[in-house]
Amino acid sequence: MSKYTKDDVIRMVQEEDVEFIRLQFTDIFGHLKNVAVTTSHLERALNNRVLFDGSAIEGFVSAEESDMYLYPDPGTFTIFPWRPQNGKVARLLCEIYHPDGQPFEGDPRHVLSEVLADAAKDGYRFLTGPECEFFLYHLDENGLPTTLTHERAGYFDVGPTDLGENARRDMVLTMEEMGYEIEASHHEFAPAQHEIDLHYANPLKTADMIMTFRLTARTIAKRHGLYATFMPKPHSGIHGSGMHINISMAADGMNVFADENDELGLSRQAYYFIGGVMKHIKGMTAILNPLVNSYKRLVSGYEAPREIAWSSTDRDMLIRVPAIRGFNTRIELRSPDPAANPYLTLALILAAGMEGIRGQIMPPAPTNHTTRSAGADHLPSSLAEALDEMEKDPLVRRVLGDHITDKFLEAKRKEWEEYVLQVSEWELDRYLPLF
Repeated sequence: MSKYTKDDVIRMVQEEDVEFIRLQFTDIFGHLKNVAVTTSHLERALNNRVLFDGSAIEGFVSAEESDMYLYPDPGTFTIFPWRPQNGKVARLLCEIYHPDGQPFEGDPRHVLSEVLADAAKDGYRFLTGPECEFFLYHLDENGLPTTLTHERAGYFDVGPTDLGENARRDMVLTMEEMGYEIEASHHEFAPAQHEIDLHYANPLKTADMIMTFRLTARTIAKRHGLYATFMPKPHSGIHGSGMHINISMAADGMNVFADENDELGLSRQAYYFIGGVMKHIKGMTAILNPLVNSYKRLVSGYEAPREIAWSSTDRDMLIRVPAIRGFNTRIELRSPDPAANPYLTLALILAAGMEGIRGQIMPPAPTNHTTRSAGADHLPSSLAEALDEMEKDPLVRRVLGDHITDKFLEAKRKEWEEYVLQVSEWELDRYLPLF
């Protein structure tokens, strides 16, 4: 997507007959929000003068300090292809500022920008590519989502077995019409499960792209009479949905992770980056896997990572180094799921990797199915455990800041407590006939 200026945006709005602009931003839980203005207020918006009530957004601010300003990024301007062609609708992604002109400490987009600026001080820049998995289910007679599907397709199946093929194709074409590049798309392991891989980009654009993709997928799915869900594990007994993150690192036009003289083709920086991520993965897990449901995906038997280990061959490890080497050498982190806030997820992964490089943290030896250790450490097994690990990790608090860390912990602990108090169907089926 091109880098537009304010003048470019004004010109395109006039030329394309845009009448409505959505000023979008992301809260700390990864939910997309927006304030809409008409084109008569576009210049006011581009001059950062649109005010909103931050106290109305969970995890933002109190009523006493509720006035917040939206600062649109002109480079994120795009027209929604699914809206009317007469009187079109466009969007701008925004960062959030206090009235005194200081960045809002609870803005996830700003958190990621700070991590990237810190890495740039050492001459490093990142490219990231996400693999977005999701399910397509039927809607009920009231237009509400279900977990029902007539489909029985599996990995890489095609139509007519793949009943979501047309919806997935339209999602890809719509994303490309908005200026995003798609690497690939295909049916995944479970019935009604799909994957669309977004082209690698700088991490800020990647996070913007993930948020745009979620909106696009849901919008296009609804047009096909379906619901796109990014819930990690909507059914037991099947594969869950992940959001694998591929990462490469460049300096002076070279791939920093590549070293043709190394046995595995990896540089010292690549090993150190892996070491930093492994050191902090427990503390990051509550952000990368933010739902009670997330931990029902991170179990054995469904190609989801469980052990804190890495490999250049084993596909179900936490960290995998794909076979391609040289300029395209990259690291794949497999634990994040599609419910995660992409800005905070990328910020923590990259900050942990940078700490590994700066501290020269070597990871343990790579492993595979035949060399796994019975005593290997594991990811947290529940949201409650992950929150405890998050609170203990100083890097997480340093990167996210006190505001996001404390608000996130508070909200998610409440979510866990609500879950624990529920009586599930499993409990009734298991215990009611016996006791």
